[in-house]
Amino acid sequence: MTVITAEDFTGSIADSLQYISFFHPPDFIRAMARAYEREESEAARSAISQILVNSRMAAEGHRPICQDTGIVVVFLKIGMEVRFDSRLPVQDLVDEGVRRAWNHPDNPLRASIVAPAFGARRNTMDNTPAVVHTELVAGNRLDVIIAAKGGGSENKARFAILNPDDDLVAWVIDTLPGMGAGWCPPGILGLGVGGTPEKALLLAKESLMAPIDMDDIIARGPTTEQEKLRLEIYNRVNALGIGAQGLGGLTTVLDVKLLDYPTHAASLPVAMIPNCVANRHIHFSLDGAGPAHLEPPRLDDWPDLDFQPSSQSRRVNLDQIDRRDLAQWQPGDTLLLSGKILTGRDAAHKRICNLIENQAPLPEGVDFTNRFIYYVGPVDPVGDEVVGPAGPTTATRMDKFTETMLGRTGLLGMIGKGERGPDAIETIRKHEAAYLIAVGGAAYLISKAIQSARVIAFEDLGMEAIYEFVVKDMPVTVAVDSRGESIHTTGPALWKQTIANIPIHTA
Repeated sequence: MTVITAEDFTGSIADSLQYISFFHPPDFIRAMARAYEREESEAARSAISQILVNSRMAAEGHRPICQDTGIVVVFLKIGMEVRFDSRLPVQDLVDEGVRRAWNHPDNPLRASIVAPAFGARRNTMDNTPAVVHTELVAGNRLDVIIAAKGGGSENKARFAILNPDDDLVAWVIDTLPGMGAGWCPPGILGLGVGGTPEKALLLAKESLMAPIDMDDIIARGPTTEQEKLRLEIYNRVNALGIGAQGLGGLTTVLDVKLLDYPTHAASLPVAMIPNCVANRHIHFSLDGAGPAHLEPPRLDDWPDLDFQPSSQSRRVNLDQIDRRDLAQWQPGDTLLLSGKILTGRDAAHKRICNLIENQAPLPEGVDFTNRFIYYVGPVDPVGDEVVGPAGPTTATRMDKFTETMLGRTGLLGMIGKGERGPDAIETIRKHEAAYLIAVGGAAYLISKAIQSARVIAFEDLGMEAIYEFVVKDMPVTVAVDSRGESIHTTGPALWKQTIANIPIHTA
């Protein structure tokens, strides 16, 4: 009988969550570096460069790769000969590990979990509870897989029950473009096939925990039907030309993972879940001999890159700007922003719009006239930081507020990540505004452009409060210009056509 102490288990959970907050898995770094070397799209190559530089900075500084430090997902395979030296249930032991990790004084993580899921949706303030999946297996050890999944990628999960003779590959290719770029490609695509609806979704999530091996499959050729299917989906997804951050390019996915399970003769349940560029997961085992030992990666696992903005980048003074300046921008232009911006996410937008609809004044200090709003929920600062990692959140969640914000506040534009929906694009065109994107997955790098930060409204919302940032040379790309043209439409269309003329890897 293997006895695992509560402290060994809880401490290992806490240590692993801190570890994955700032260390990418080495296989992911290698795959991203290869994608960077192969990339021919200048916009996508710049985005991948920022992601890789941010990754190394996070590893060196022991600060989060992404400001969205995720919802914790735990897979436990508990040997039948294992006993926990605790009267607490496993859920409580895991949650204590999460609580310790999120409240670590040297690297506090962003609390993103709200309860209940509907209604008041109050932040639990320590990111608990975790989502725990438990399986009893043969043996005398405990196998643990820990993941921290951000909302941008989790929100893009898709599920369908196909007819038994439907084309699985066709479903993926038809479905994936509708996921947009809010999941921060290039990442990993996880597929679960078979079982029942909930089993397919669980398989898709668990498939993302496997090491990246697509380049190995390409080099030696697929040896199983599953590998042939994975390679076909990999090639056809990348042929869509979506590219890094949806800007258009050669690499949309680094790998395609697939787990399957027997299913009813009348059914073909299929689930698809992406893993974003944060790609946070780790696997360890406990055998009663003590806590997990987590070996840090070597810094020479990272490519020798130093992100430098394009020489064609336009410097923009946000404190001296009007709509005439916006009219000169075109989709794909790179800008370096300096000056004051305000921040706001879902909860802040809802409060602002409610105040406007009720003809009530906005909070003191909140004036959007000729300003840009940055969709961000930053991590708390430590040491001499003015703000913690502060990357963009998915912009489409703010689409329903766009008409009010642009039409009734004097706002010039918005900064986020991913595409905008057609109604939001039309609103941007109507008001001659602009939508800019920062690179999702470059949160620590972006935070270095923020010179000062202060909360000016809705402090009770925590990371969703309204901040005023003063930025210097913050790198962004024009995604939707004042005429309503979107790079998330033109970029992938161009690269889909270009890729059609490039030989792809075949089985």
